[in-house]
Amino acid sequence: MGVLDGKVSFVTGGSRGIGRAICLALAEAGSDVALNYSTSREAAEEVAALIHKMGRKALIYQANVSNPDEDDTMVAQIVKDFGLVHIVVNNAGITRDKSFVKMDRPMWHEVLNVNLTGPAMIIHRLIKPMMEHGWGRIINITSIVGQMGNFGQANYAAAKGGLMALTKTLAREFAKKGVTVNAVAPGFIDTDMTADVPSASLDIVRQMTPMGRLGKPEEVAATVAFLASPQASFITGEIIGVNGGMYM
Repeated sequence: MGVLDGKVSFVTGGSRGIGRAICLALAEAGSDVALNYSTSREAAEEVAALIHKMGRKALIYQANVSNPDEDDTMVAQIVKDFGLVHIVVNNAGITRDKSFVKMDRPMWHEVLNVNLTGPAMIIHRLIKPMMEHGWGRIINITSIVGQMGNFGQANYAAAKGGLMALTKTLAREFAKKGVTVNAVAPGFIDTDMTADVPSASLDIVRQMTPMGRLGKPEEVAATVAFLASPQASFITGEIIGVNGGMYM
């Protein structure tokens, strides 16, 4: 019996990297998992298979979270398949990096739509049943970039900063209904995304990080699993950094 036994978690962007680790951590804690992916179906199926081996239910759902029609279809199917969703983890995100002077409107709007508007609308679709049930967890995956900024990522920083502000606002609105809203802000984590970063750049990141290394997806996932647990019932409106001390 895990601490999340009987609970249903919905994780966006759950097929790779941090999202994959989050799905597995929640399942290990006892939760069934509805896993969203955008393009990586094979990777999503692999995660679902690993969850099945744990004895938990897992189904995959394809949708671009910035597309309202796809979101409506996905959420309706998840509710049909699982019933009440107790835990929502907004992890899906994209980058479209360019210096602000060279950034065009499509690059700006695409990142804001996926990284900020998408999570907000996912929450909007699922929050009422949570409040009626009197128990829920919303966990938004933000970023250290939203806290300290980063050259060439004005759109990403604005979206992640906005997601942190949304987290605090919704925490105030939902607290008396038994629903906590928190965010986890990873630093530089060893994933497919950082694998494409030049080694010289990663060396600079390590030098800027007091712990002297990149984080692991499992370290972010463990924080998410704790925030989803009953033990975190008196924590809401918090932004928890998992960044090795890079931002304090």
